[in-house]
Amino acid sequence: MIITRTSLPRRTFLRGIGTAVALPLLDAMVPALTVQAKTPAKPVRRFSCVYVPNGTIVDMRLPDGTVLDTWTPLGKERAFELAGTMKPIESFQNQLVVLSGLGSRPMEAQGDGNGDHARACAAWLSAVHPKRTETDPQSGITIDQIIARELGKDTQLPSLQLAVDDFGLLGGCESGYACTYFNTLSWSSPTSPLPSEINPRVVFERMFGDGGSPATRRVQLQQDQSILDSMKQEVASLQKTLGPKDRSRLTEYLDGVRELEQRIKKIEDQQDEADLALPSPPIGIPDQFEEHVKLMFDLQVLAFQSDITRVITFLLAREGSYRSYPNIGVPEAHHGLSHHGNDQEKIAKMGKINTYHMQLFSYYLEKLRSTPDGDGSLLDKLLVLYGSGMSNGNLHNHYPLPLLLAGGAANSLQGNRHLRYETGTPMANLLLSIPDLVGLPPLERVGDSTGRLAGL
Repeated sequence: MIITRTSLPRRTFLRGIGTAVALPLLDAMVPALTVQAKTPAKPVRRFSCVYVPNGTIVDMRLPDGTVLDTWTPLGKERAFELAGTMKPIESFQNQLVVLSGLGSRPMEAQGDGNGDHARACAAWLSAVHPKRTETDPQSGITIDQIIARELGKDTQLPSLQLAVDDFGLLGGCESGYACTYFNTLSWSSPTSPLPSEINPRVVFERMFGDGGSPATRRVQLQQDQSILDSMKQEVASLQKTLGPKDRSRLTEYLDGVRELEQRIKKIEDQQDEADLALPSPPIGIPDQFEEHVKLMFDLQVLAFQSDITRVITFLLAREGSYRSYPNIGVPEAHHGLSHHGNDQEKIAKMGKINTYHMQLFSYYLEKLRSTPDGDGSLLDKLLVLYGSGMSNGNLHNHYPLPLLLAGGAANSLQGNRHLRYETGTPMANLLLSIPDLVGLPPLERVGDSTGRLAGL
């Protein structure tokens, strides 16, 4: 083992025309070993949220007394089996904590009438009851933004807010609630919702653009050039200074950047051709939903890998979504099926959608697990919150909520557990506990929290 007294800065960039590409964590960035070194480098912690809409089949009680539940694990805390909806992620069980019994009073009406979809999304990360209004939305600062204030101090972007559904709707979207409540999970203050981005090209340029004009980048794209083409010499010079392991890791990372760029370009080319010959796709049935979701997941992995940001929220689908899923045999609208009226066929189709969303989430987890980061993987260093602000969509219930944590949180989260809490325990207690897991100073309170979750 060769030990030197110099190392690359963690925030090292390769620069090209209008572009700056941050590098992944390399061995050469770890401070050189010395006789005096006694403590390991502080691990980089990250936080990610993935939201799914319209509820799931959890503790669903039918009029005849039948209880349906495809979410809650079977068995005891440390000896459990994942239920049907979560089967796609069973290979990650050692890095999962399933949380049962949590609910959210801030998502309930409290005299405001209908609007459960708006409240479910708006209060999911704040535990604050949103104001019923179409003109001046107000909710609460969300836990991702509290975390971003600390973890984002050393990154290019404090946080990313992503989605896949079109958020062009303005004004009112549900029973006097503004569309704003549907359009994001993240609020930087009680009156400052952060917009979600759905365009992979815009996300890519936010991550890697560095002062070049849009016209310059368009010319590059039209010439089928990669952002990496203008930094070949710099890459070659850097490679000469790295060890074999770092050279391999850098090559793999840059290949991933190029591959993502090519996929985005291919989609844009297809859209350009479609615009010339075909009408716009029907509303509610966007083409290639799965490809879009996976591309957005890949961008998230790349953002974490290059340490561009350490906090990301992702709306896998919009609350109240009318999206249909003919590719899995569900041509009906998701929201309509969630109001199943206890019809067993509709409930079964809801279950197929829930499982499909979990399959897509599994893709994300696998990408994180297979991406090296220091002495482990990105999944080892990341804390992921997955779930919904609704349980039984037919009743618009906000308890018990389907929620789970995934990842290692840099050894702060012990997986392979199913934690059961008294029904109605505030989800806010989970939000209060999350900053502890990502190394932030303890918070006194979040929303309607009554204390930290025991055992977490």
